[in-house]
Amino acid sequence: MMHLSRFSEELVIWMSQASGFIDLGDAWCTGSSIMPQKKNPDIPELVRGKTGRVYGDLMALLTLMKAQPLAYNRDNQEDKESLFDAIDTVKMSLIAYAGLIPTIKVNHETMYRAAAAGFATATDLADYLVVKGLPFRDAHEVVGKTVQFAIQHDKELSGLTLPELQQFSKVIKDDVYTVLELEGSVSARNHVGGTAPRQVKAAIRRLRKKLN
Repeated sequence: MMHLSRFSEELVIWMSQASGFIDLGDAWCTGSSIMPQKKNPDIPELVRGKTGRVYGDLMALLTLMKAQPLAYNRDNQEDKESLFDAIDTVKMSLIAYAGLIPTIKVNHETMYRAAAAGFATATDLADYLVVKGLPFRDAHEVVGKTVQFAIQHDKELSGLTLPELQQFSKVIKDDVYTVLELEGSVSARNHVGGTAPRQVKAAIRRLRKKLN
């Protein structure tokens, strides 16, 4: 339930107007009682709320057991209500999510813009400088100055010209743009558990095999 609650929170935030990353199927949402244009993510909100109920069941059982000496005690007849309630709640939550998840529609362009903003590839620039022979502490300083320059000129790192980048370090060459672009940053993590597309596809294949 903790994991379902965290997932629910993400879906609620991603569906909000402020994010706009996803949309959920109409069958799993309702309209607002006050705002006709609003679409409420009912299942994530309800499951997130049910988590507190299951936590309560856990606390009831822990409290029931905490002072019992060895062997069976009559106190234990109180375990059924909490146990059955927790099982029913988890089961219903999983069934609801099994229906909801296939209806998730991802707004790719919105997510791409959000991922590309905020100097997400600054660390990649630092890694690039280290590979070029710059000590990390110096690379860190160079990236900090570069980001400040980009902020002042209302640009992303990938939008800076080569001369603009080279004013902070001469080791920067035109191959730097392969790491400043979002795709290059994602692809660079080409190891087990990494974000490179080939690694993500391999992880999906492993999980599908395990599920089958």
